[in-house]
Amino acid sequence: MPEPTAIPKPTAAELEMLRLLWQLGPASARQVHQAAVASRPDMAYATVLRLLQLMHTKGLLTRDERARAHVYAPAQPQDSLQTSLIKELIHKAFSGSGKELVLAALRGHVSARERAEIQAILDEEKK
Repeated sequence: MPEPTAIPKPTAAELEMLRLLWQLGPASARQVHQAAVASRPDMAYATVLRLLQLMHTKGLLTRDERARAHVYAPAQPQDSLQTSLIKELIHKAFSGSGKELVLAALRGHVSARERAEIQAILDEEKK
């Protein structure tokens, strides 16, 4: 069982559910399922419900049980969880170097438009 201060690490499927909930806001399992089938028509309602239940147990989601249909919401804001996951990735895969992570991302995972946006942010930081 994770320490109370430890941030749970979501699986790929859990991250998919979190992305949907960050877009939807607090939602029932049925609402999350409806959003999920837009991109994954094969996604079963029972799978979504089970994932949400597991994520609640794991501490990734909160659950409001006041209504018959429980309402799920992310336990952490999107930027907070992403920052935590990036810190772990930098530590594990890039020997603690944020620069190496950025360079690896720029080597082939960034479009010309995204590069221009990044450059604009860097230029703004200089001011």
